[in-house]
Amino acid sequence: MTNTSQPSVEEAFESIKLGASEIIIENELREKMKSAKPLKIKAGFDPTAPDLHLGHTVVLNRMRKFQDLGHEIYFLIGDFTGMIGDPTGKNETRKALNAEEVAANAETYKQQVFKILDPAKTKVVFNSAWLAKLTAADMIRLTATHTVARMLERDDFSKRFKENQPISIHEFLYPLLQGYDSVAIEADVELGGTDQKFNLLVGRELQRIRGQRPQSIIMSPLLEGTDGVNKMSKSLGNYIGINEPAKEMFGKVMRISDELMLRYYEVLGILSFNEYQKLKTDLSTGKVHPKTAKVDLAKTIVTRYHSASSAKDAADEFERVFAQGALPQDIQKVEIPLSSPAETRSLTKIAVPLFADSNSALRRLCEQNGVSVDGQKITDPKFVFDKKGTFTLKVGKRGFLTLVIG
Repeated sequence: MTNTSQPSVEEAFESIKLGASEIIIENELREKMKSAKPLKIKAGFDPTAPDLHLGHTVVLNRMRKFQDLGHEIYFLIGDFTGMIGDPTGKNETRKALNAEEVAANAETYKQQVFKILDPAKTKVVFNSAWLAKLTAADMIRLTATHTVARMLERDDFSKRFKENQPISIHEFLYPLLQGYDSVAIEADVELGGTDQKFNLLVGRELQRIRGQRPQSIIMSPLLEGTDGVNKMSKSLGNYIGINEPAKEMFGKVMRISDELMLRYYEVLGILSFNEYQKLKTDLSTGKVHPKTAKVDLAKTIVTRYHSASSAKDAADEFERVFAQGALPQDIQKVEIPLSSPAETRSLTKIAVPLFADSNSALRRLCEQNGVSVDGQKITDPKFVFDKKGTFTLKVGKRGFLTLVIG
């Protein structure tokens, strides 16, 4: 599925545009991409959530596309703004990080993002390099560029104001400082999520005020999680973490719907525009089976965050376990004495810590015939292993355990 030939400007533009929610302004970006001079591509990240999942990588994958086209990539770590706290989407003042937390999270971020970006071609910059140098007079001039009324146009600020929720003065500074980052870098393009639109536009406005060519803006959607409904989130349990084990990652991709699979191809930057269009056609005509495309997607994702050999091993294991009905090679083994209390030998006590989020989750799995011992369905979560032997416990689609009662 990989095309190694150099794309035309239009092909490059369409590949960059693929999966974007909105571009401001498309014709401007097209003209910029026609220039022989590499563009400065900026994306900022406050180091507040260092454990990344695929939803976080949507912007990073677009950065990689720009990088492969020869443009300058600025991975901006908001160590200064991180100590303010991004108010985007918040209904209360966000807790500010201290310098030590910011530094620790920034290092973790860098370790993870270089699974996507080429470290040799990535400029990692910290916005404290210029923001910490602003004087009080500089800050006053910066705040004079926008009115309170304009700030209250932001949905989150407007909502909090109407609900009499407090808004701290320093929160108004956040979009101004993010916008000033674009001035300091002289960014040609800034990438961000749809929830960042106000901040991205502030950068464009500040550049115009400073006499710079306003940056183009590419906004990415919030990626749906594996449930295909809600945005990917650890709290909802519908995420695919980029540091997860290869086999876990592969299995999660294989369990998404066919419709969501195509959405991931579109948004995650797996294919060029032409490759994506061909895949859509091949799927609709039956030339490519959805399972084949899903395996390719899972392999590509695992290869990106682990290795090609890990992807092959994960694919082989998935086929062996889920297509052929074999047990996983790395199945966990637990030994429990028969003399131990009955509660210790209960299904709930054994399965919940390993395979279920709660007792109620295990109960639902039992009611849905999702729990078995040696192939026999177990419908009672209070089931107790009351005799010696070696048993194979299966919980849900992914939970396997060899249980030795002796």
